[in-house]
Amino acid sequence: MTLGRLHNPSYAPHGVDTYDFSHFHSTRGIHRQSDYKCYVISAMCGQAGKMRRFQIMQARALGASLADTRFTAIHASPLKRAYSTAQGVHDAQPEPKPPLTTSLLLREQHWGVAEGHSWVMVQEPGLSLEEHLARGLYPVLHERSQKFPEGESLDDLALRAEQAINEIVMPYIWQAARDGKKGIHIALVSHGLCISELVPALLKKDSSGQRIGRDYRGLLNTAWTRVVLDVKGSKEGEPLEFSDSDPPPLEVGVVAFNSSEHLEKVKRQHGGIGSAAYDPKQQDIRAFFGGRKIDAGQVEGRSESNAEDEANVQIN
Repeated sequence: MTLGRLHNPSYAPHGVDTYDFSHFHSTRGIHRQSDYKCYVISAMCGQAGKMRRFQIMQARALGASLADTRFTAIHASPLKRAYSTAQGVHDAQPEPKPPLTTSLLLREQHWGVAEGHSWVMVQEPGLSLEEHLARGLYPVLHERSQKFPEGESLDDLALRAEQAINEIVMPYIWQAARDGKKGIHIALVSHGLCISELVPALLKKDSSGQRIGRDYRGLLNTAWTRVVLDVKGSKEGEPLEFSDSDPPPLEVGVVAFNSSEHLEKVKRQHGGIGSAAYDPKQQDIRAFFGGRKIDAGQVEGRSESNAEDEANVQIN
């Protein structure tokens, strides 16, 4: 896995790829129109409290590309950049629109005392983490269990991701199976590091005990990953009976990762409206999202930094 960056204006992502859907079909061929689908969407990125109009355009393009996918519900991190991305999807949905709600379980990894500071790739030889912090240095951590004071480790984030899947996604799946419904779609809008743990948390639901052989980092702004779940024995129109303590087995697979075709329709402008900063505290977002207003007072969650994946960081 990877450790995301702290706020570092000079950062440029490495190893970011766009993948063809066919590369991620489950070997058991579970990708059927009637299965349950969870879309995990990467939030637009930007400094806390600010977004560029170009990024708002990306969110609009994302919404347009998913307009024909009828979501049962959309859940988002309360960070403004995630909520605004979710709003782009929500506003493009046909009536009746699905509910859009926020959850702190989907917020980005929290860096504690290192939040908002630039970071260094290489630790000073002979210095402990505490000694680095005392000098105002915030090194990249290379162990999943490591964390800054008052922050989260990747292991902590993985536990939170599992909680998010159990509390947000699975109730929809189990209720649909009990109602004899298939083909429901759930959207989760989160951030790079959190998504890199959310997708494995979904895959762990597979009853075969499949080994998760890859990581899910290096996401483009507003790119999405589609995870398909199938409740074994469930059929459209045939309610399935089971207890909460003994649910039926699941078949789970990733059928699309880092899908970003919608970004091809968004061209960055040099100067002018495409590159101007957008601050939701000063301008009404409805200028971009066709009538719905985002509450600028939406709770930001605990993470204020613009954490992204750094694909070249080795995590043990």
